[in-house]
Amino acid sequence: MKNIFISFFFLPIFGILNAQKTAPSNIKSIQLQSLNETTFNHIIPLGNTLELNFDDIDGDQKEYYYKIELMTHDWKKSSLISNQYINGFESNVIFNVENSFNTFQNYTHYSVQFPNQNTKITKSGNYLLSILDDVGELVFTRKFTLYENIATVGVSASRSRNTKNMGEEQTVQFLVNYSQLQINNPSQEIHVAILKNENWKTAITKIQPQFYKPNQLVYKYPKKTNFWGGNEYLFFDNKNIRNASVNIAKSERKEIYHNYLYPYVNRGLKSYTYNPDINGQFIIRNIEATNPKTEADYAMMYFSLKVGQEIVDKEVYVYGAFNNFSLTEENKMIFDPSTNYYHANFLLKQG
Repeated sequence: MKNIFISFFFLPIFGILNAQKTAPSNIKSIQLQSLNETTFNHIIPLGNTLELNFDDIDGDQKEYYYKIELMTHDWKKSSLISNQYINGFESNVIFNVENSFNTFQNYTHYSVQFPNQNTKITKSGNYLLSILDDVGELVFTRKFTLYENIATVGVSASRSRNTKNMGEEQTVQFLVNYSQLQINNPSQEIHVAILKNENWKTAITKIQPQFYKPNQLVYKYPKKTNFWGGNEYLFFDNKNIRNASVNIAKSERKEIYHNYLYPYVNRGLKSYTYNPDINGQFIIRNIEATNPKTEADYAMMYFSLKVGQEIVDKEVYVYGAFNNFSLTEENKMIFDPSTNYYHANFLLKQG
């Protein structure tokens, strides 16, 4: 397990719960990341630049708007009004719009950076970025967090003490030192969230300290802060979309490109093998392009999983940052009893 983030929030609790909205089928390749770092973080220092990129494969140059809202530690709408945390406008049209160039799949590419000349965020905290269409209907949302270094944290990740799952779970233990803060009631004012690979869907929250020391909170639970280690993400490389390449067995061009991946096997019963990856993220690339944002093409990707028999009472999905780690009908795999394979296919931008 890699990239454990522990976030602390000092925010009041008001409003209603906001979950991230799944994008419609015409919206693809959504990426929200920092331009100041080489990783895929959307948990970044206040003042760093975030950039949102996405495509609309309808390719008809629709007008989209962004809206930024401050949220509480548990992702409810803050009671603050926008001018208390934003200089400028909380909502504006996305001006940077480009059509795809030299691709079989037409699309319109949209991008916007924060801060920009119209919107500058002035407070740290959790934020919900909403994309709206030209009649104000919500299209999709993404979460991001801006932080300030006002407390120090000592963290350790190790094998779980739970003997039943010792080989499959890892535990996170940590100390919070807050000598620079005026905290009257730590159990009510400090809220902890532990994220694995920045995925809020699997975050561990509502954790109270085990021990209180002067200006320090101790979290050393044997089970409560355990994560399943899981396995490395599978990957492929089709930056050269016309040819077979890494983990791609065959490429065909019909109305668009069709890439067929080699079948995967169930690794659940095999020993873990270390293989550095990017934790489910994706990189848009085209080796023949100067601007991959608008010159990278789309391919229909074909996935297959070989199993001995159908997995009873469970469903199998292909998921990652490309669909915000969501389990949807589009990325659900279907079992074929004649071959004992699970299959799925959907559109992805090359990279």
